[in-house]
This record gives sequence, C-alpha cells and structure tokens, in this order.
Amino acid sequence: MACGIRPYTRCEKWRFGCGQNWHLLLVLFYLICMVNGHIRYSIPEEMKKGSLVGNVAQDLGLDLKRLRSGRARIVTEESIQYTELKTDKGILVVNDRIDREQLCGDVTPCSFSFEVILENPMELYQITVEITDINDHSPTFKRNSIHFEISESANTGSRFPLTSAEDPDVGVNGLREYFLTENDNFVLKQNSNADGKKYAEMVLQKPLDRETNPHLSLKLIAVDGGSPQRSGTVNIDVTVLDINDNAPVFNQSVYKATVMENSPRDTYVTTVNASDADIGSNSIVTYYFSDLNSGLSDLFRIDEKTGVISITGSIDYEKDKKYELRIEGKDQGGLTDSSKVIIEVTDVNDNAPTISVMSFTSPVSEDSPPGTTIGIINVKDLDSSDNGQVNCRIEQNAPFKIKSNLRNYYTLVTDIVLDRESVSDYNITVVATDAGMPPLSTKRTFHLKVSDVNDNAPVFPRGVYSAFIPENNSPGVSVLTVRAKDPDENQNARISYILEDTNTGGSPVSEYVSINAESGVIHAVRSFDYEQIKQLVFIVKAQDGGSPPLSSNVTVKILIHDQNDNPPQVLYPVQTGGSLVAEMVPRSADVGYLVTKVVAVDVDSGQNAWLSYKLQKATDRALFEVGLQNGEIRTIRQVTDKDAVKQRLTVIVEDNGQPSRSATVIVNVAVADSFPEVLSEFTDFTQDKEYNDNLTFYLVLALAVVSFLFITCLVFIISVKIYRWRQSRILYHSNLPVIPYYPPRYSDTLGTGTLQHVYNYEVCRTTDSRKSDCKFGRAGSQNVLIMDPSSTGTMQRLQNEKSILDEPDSPLEVRCKTQLVYFWNLFFV
Repeated sequence: MACGIRPYTRCEKWRFGCGQNWHLLLVLFYLICMVNGHIRYSIPEEMKKGSLVGNVAQDLGLDLKRLRSGRARIVTEESIQYTELKTDKGILVVNDRIDREQLCGDVTPCSFSFEVILENPMELYQITVEITDINDHSPTFKRNSIHFEISESANTGSRFPLTSAEDPDVGVNGLREYFLTENDNFVLKQNSNADGKKYAEMVLQKPLDRETNPHLSLKLIAVDGGSPQRSGTVNIDVTVLDINDNAPVFNQSVYKATVMENSPRDTYVTTVNASDADIGSNSIVTYYFSDLNSGLSDLFRIDEKTGVISITGSIDYEKDKKYELRIEGKDQGGLTDSSKVIIEVTDVNDNAPTISVMSFTSPVSEDSPPGTTIGIINVKDLDSSDNGQVNCRIEQNAPFKIKSNLRNYYTLVTDIVLDRESVSDYNITVVATDAGMPPLSTKRTFHLKVSDVNDNAPVFPRGVYSAFIPENNSPGVSVLTVRAKDPDENQNARISYILEDTNTGGSPVSEYVSINAESGVIHAVRSFDYEQIKQLVFIVKAQDGGSPPLSSNVTVKILIHDQNDNPPQVLYPVQTGGSLVAEMVPRSADVGYLVTKVVAVDVDSGQNAWLSYKLQKATDRALFEVGLQNGEIRTIRQVTDKDAVKQRLTVIVEDNGQPSRSATVIVNVAVADSFPEVLSEFTDFTQDKEYNDNLTFYLVLALAVVSFLFITCLVFIISVKIYRWRQSRILYHSNLPVIPYYPPRYSDTLGTGTLQHVYNYEVCRTTDSRKSDCKFGRAGSQNVLIMDPSSTGTMQRLQNEKSILDEPDSPLEVRCKTQLVYFWNLFFV
C-alpha cells in the first residue's frame, strides 16, 4: 500500500509570505486555496469490507477535529461508493467489494478517483485509489470444443488458428501460454497481438493420412502466470479430409478501417478477400470470425461468401475507441488462413455536458458576507478533444458568481450582500456548454432561500391555563390545548411545546400528562383517580426553532372532578362463607333495643360518600328498623314469644352519587334468651337458604329435561349417600386436632359507637364430633352466635378478650382456618 504526500501548494506560499496583507490575499485566492492536494493509494482487489486503505488525515496533514468540524465527506461520480471515510479516525476504508475486472476490464493501470470536501472553510482534496490485480480468474474458452476438417494433402507447416482463451486478470496473472497435448502431427505455435494478447495456432508438422488415422482428439490447455497457477482446457477434434492441396490465402495480413460512432446498422466497414489455387468446390472460400471474445459478434458481422464486414450493433467511442477482429477463410476442403481487421472509431459530439452537485447550501443567512460559498458543482463531458471542452456561466442578472478552481470543478459564491426583505429566494440557473459542432449544453437550476434571523421569542396569550377533567378518564384523552405565537418565519417561527421537569406526588409530571410538541394538545397519559390526586399544576415551555432558540413558559392547572366510581364497603357485619354469624336479642328486649350496627364506608368524596341505610327484606318487618343515617338496627316493638327465633334481615347501603351505588349485607338475628334454645333452630339454616335460592332454577330446568334429570338425580343421590356414609366412617375413626379460629376485629371507624366491645370467637371441635358437648359464654354487653349448621356436636364459646384480638392472625391460625373450611366442604357440602 502506497500513498501520496500532500503537496506544498502555491496557496500556502502566499499564506506564509504575505505579511500584513494576508487579509486581502485570502479573499483574492480563496477558491484557489480550496484545492489543497492530491494523494494516491494502491490496494489489491477483493479486499474485505472495512479494510484499511490509508490514513487520510495523516497524509493530508489534517487533524481529526478538522475532519469532524468540516463535515468531511466523499464525493464520487461512481454509482457505487467503494470507499468510506471514517472521520472519527481519519482513515479511508473499503466500503464495498472491489472487482478490478468489473471496474476496469483489461485497462491497466486500474484506478478510480474521488474528492474529499470539507466545509467552513471549503476545502477540496482529490484522492486516487489504484486497484492492483490478484489471480482470481482462470483462463476460459468461449467454445467447449474446436472442430477442424483438414485434408490429408495439407502441407507441412499449415497453420490452424485456435480459439483464444480469456483471462480477465492482467499482468503476470493474465494469460501466459498455451500447451497442446502430445501427438505426432501437430505442434503449437504461440503469437501475440499488437495489444499484447496471446493466441495460439496449431501447425502441421507431419502430413496426415486419413487411411491410417481419420480422426484426431487433442486438448488445448491455457495457463496463466499467477500463483497458484490457474488453467483452462478446450477439446480439439480434427477430421481428416481427402484431397485438397491448397489452402486459402488472404491478400492482406492486416486490414484497417475507420467508422464514425453512432453509425446506423448495416453500415459498410471493409471487405476481406482470400484466394484458393484449387478449382471447383475446393476453391470456394467462406469467411467467419475466428475470435468470438468480447462480444464483437454482436457489433459486427461478415458475409461468409463475399467477406463484407458491416455494423450490427451500437458503436460508442466513449466505450471502445478501437476494435480488432480476427477473420478466418476456409475452403471446402477444410484448409484455412487467417487475417486481422483493425477498426478505429471516430468521435462525434453526441454527449451533452453533465452537471453534478457536490455541495449546495440552502437556505443562506441574509447577513452572510459577499463571497460566501453556497455550492460546488462538477461539470463533465464524455466526448473528447474540443467536443469535451466545457464553459460554465450563470443565466439572468443574479447577485452570484461562478468560479473555476480545478479542472471540471466550479464554485458558486455570493456577489453582494443579500436582503431577505427584498428577495426571499432565488432561482440560479447554471448553463454548461461544450465546444463541439454543433455545441451541446445543459442547464441546472438551483433554488436558494434566504433565511431570517431569530429575534422574537414565542408568546402565550394567557399567563395561566386551567382545565377540568373527570376522574376515570380514558388514557390518551385530550385535556386542553395551549397555543403560542412567534412573529418570526420558517424555522424561527416553528414552535415546539415541552413539559418542564416537575414532580407531582413524588412522580414526574410526564407520568400523568403528555403534550404534542407540534400542536400543543395536552393528553392524559393515564386514568386519574380523584381519591389519589386532586389537581395537577405544571409548566409548559414554548420554544422556537431558531439558533440559539428562544422560549417562554406558561402555568397549566388541571382540576380533577370526583365521580361516583366506588360502591360502599360493608365493614360489619362480616359475611362469612362457612359459618353463620347471628346477633342475639333477648325476648325481654324493649322497644328501641340496639341489636347491632351496620358499618360501611365509601372512599369517594362529597355527596358521593354520603351513605344511607335501608331495610330491604326482613322475616318480620314489624319487629326491626334500620337507622337511615347511622345504620343502627333496633327493635320497633316489644319482642313476644310468638316471634320466630330465626330472623333474617337484608340491609342495603346506598351512596348519594348519580347514579348511586349500593352494597347489601345480610344480618341474622336469633330471638332467644339462651344459646341452647336456638341451637337446633340454626342447624338447618344454611340448607334452607340454599334450597330457597336454587328452587326456581331447578324447577325451570326440570320442565325442559324432566326425563333426563330424573334419571341423573336418582343416580347422583345414591352416589352422594354412599360417599357421605364412607366419609363419616373415616371421620369417626380419625384423630383431628383442636382448631381455634379468631375472626377479625372491627372498630368504630366513623366514631359513632357501632361496636362498643371487642369479641373473641373460638370454635372447638372434639376428636369425635358425634360425642361433642357445647359450652356457651356470654360477653359483657352483647351476644353474638357463631353456628356451623351441619355439626350438632359443635361447641361455641364467646368471651371478651381484647388483648388477643389486637394481634393479627398467625400462620398457624390461617392454616387452621383453611383446614376448617376444607372439612366443612368435605362432609356437609
């Protein structure tokens, strides 16, 4: 790998020797000084992507900060960018696969060039990368086999041209020589064309004898000079013909002709002629191209009888300037001779100049000084000589100039100070004209905008924005829109809305609301809960797009309205799934006797939290009433002996919201003076409840499937009886532990004296439930009964133990509760 060294340019000499006049010299030679040098690298083809080509920063004498600040970039005319500039390291690396044969064909040396452009100030460096060849191709033949028909009378020394092998590699890796398999009749002679290409001829060294050997099979091997060496093979089939003594002979060994590019089809090129001393059919000569390489048969054709060569394809001077054809003449006896035709192509002015934009800056600030570079263009013409000479100019009377700094490169600069208020944009038309006859030209229009200066901050029409939103809103709902105005234009007037970083309730405000940066619409990020947050106060900043940006702030307040989204929660009495909680009322109770108090709360606020208590259903409505505001259940008449022991009250608790929400609680009351009196009454309470609740369902179901239900129920009842009998036998012989259960403690949360005492309930089951005894205890001021309706051997005890209930349930107590529920479902459900 090799690289060029940055030249010491004339611009640098001026810069170091001008003394105090360097300001004037810098303006005069500004654009000339942009071309700081040219470096050259050499790399082999097929390098991996990312391979190092060279250290551009070091070779050009630039530091990495200059590369980054100048936004260094590669500008190339190729459709594929083979290299990439790493500005952070200052190195040039391979960006894409480089195939020398695809890039240059057989042209040597093979290279491609590009430019590196830096801005502020504008600098231009030209870099050339030479691609060296590697031996990655084997010689190949266009034909799979070569067939010769040779007369046995062929003279010793007769030459038979062989198809040339093609090796896209060049230099030592290209085609080196041919080998012919050993035989008694032919030897191989190798020659080279004027362009250095090798071709082989098979020379007859011993006369053929058809009667001895009518057919010969040979192999032609082509090898290159690379390492490792590569080769290609083609079969040669020789058919020996009888009696033909003379081979055709061309009247010229080399034919030369000239054609104009873009000549139409069937245009005459030249005529080749070969004569044969034989007579009759052996003197008839046919002509054909012996070398089909490079696709020449698609561009030219030869009349096999007359030898006239004409054009069949498109001739382009810019693609190939010269063609070389190998012509072969063969008589009817198979004897041949060969000649060469060299066709030179004359250029015509058929390509208009092309304008490529290397760099263009728009908009440009109105305060930019004269001489500010706004663009660099590259102008090229593929034609040659005068047809490729290009002149550039600017149409119309525009305040701009175009200068040439390097061959084919032009710089577009301002000529005067621009005024945006007078002209806000320009259409600059660049015309490139070549010197051909007739001349061809190309126009390219550049639209340049003049940018404004940012001198106004956005302004809100109000100092504070307020909005209301109900709780339980949908996430993403729009709350309000804030608007600000900026008298500037374009980017300076483009306003972005930003939430200032503030905290609400310990969380960033961005977790509650978001704002559309473009429209200023504020959205709720999540659903608000009035019970958690009552209002949001935050700051919105409006910032324009100027540089530096200007901004202003406004305060936004969002008030959250409460909704009736929480139903009342009943704290007491607790609804248990297993046992029944019953409040005891003595038969001697007077009017207004406090049975119990329903305690409920509502987490909403305002009127949504105002609770009212109503008696929905009762066994005897004339016996009890519920306080509308305090939930106290009291007797409204004297209890008599005729009143049923079991009393079931359904109390509904409603809030005052719209629509209102409610909760229902069932209160069981035992009208009795002692616990043994009500024990038997509550035994089947649960079964009666379940029977009443499900009676309607089973009746409707029985109407639809009475026949099927009868058979199913009969089998099911028999199975359940057998199962219960088996389980009872297992329980009879089991040793169950004593399981204590302590229900939770309820306090007077509203301060109205709902429960004046704390109760401790202990359920004790003996190891043999059939032989259990019941013990009863009485609390200080109120009796509560816990009854398991399916266990006749359950022992109930109530005592006032405030110290025990103050402690939470232990893991052992939770496990005991779980076991109790399990045995209840196992034996009685």
